[in-house]
Amino acid sequence: MTTAKDLFSIAMDPEPEHTVGQGDLSLALAGAELFDLIGAGAVTLDGDRVVPGGAPAPDDRLLGDAAGHIVQQPPHERIEDWLWRRGRDLAATYQDALERDGELTQQRSGRLPFGPKRVQLVDTPGRRRAVGRWEEGEPVLAALASAVGLDGGRSDDELRLDDESATTVVAAVHEAVMELEAVRQRRTIENTAFANVWRGP
Repeated sequence: MTTAKDLFSIAMDPEPEHTVGQGDLSLALAGAELFDLIGAGAVTLDGDRVVPGGAPAPDDRLLGDAAGHIVQQPPHERIEDWLWRRGRDLAATYQDALERDGELTQQRSGRLPFGPKRVQLVDTPGRRRAVGRWEEGEPVLAALASAVGLDGGRSDDELRLDDESATTVVAAVHEAVMELEAVRQRRTIENTAFANVWRGP
């Protein structure tokens, strides 16, 4: 399992503190991938730019795909731009991948055989590893989860990161999630205003 898969698993917990939006989660998953790629030496950070690191990507299909989308020539991509580009529909991509790997299963809710399906986690070694990292308060996983509203009751002091690259990535994820929320709020206001005009006085 990777940090992104662990994060997805935590976000899919059957009793989350609140429902995580797909857009928010996708941005955080892209950040988790970037963190793992940095750790493997496949990429490095030059200020706010994502630069190829020379080392091969970890032996994971999704991380390999992420590494294959790194901009190879200067000017290299900004971290925020990477999050938005790579994060497009990334939560759905991880759900499909984990279902194929047997980490997730779809079960129908209720007693009727034709009721709506609900995705459920399977008790696998990967799932137990994710829970272990979460319960131990692994800093990067906790910080990325906090970005999408899953703080597990941890204080800001507990979420401080010692690694500069990890701090940079997590900060970019937080900013991207806040920007996405601002877009949502703006659309809500615009839709409300349009509805009021349509109804008239």
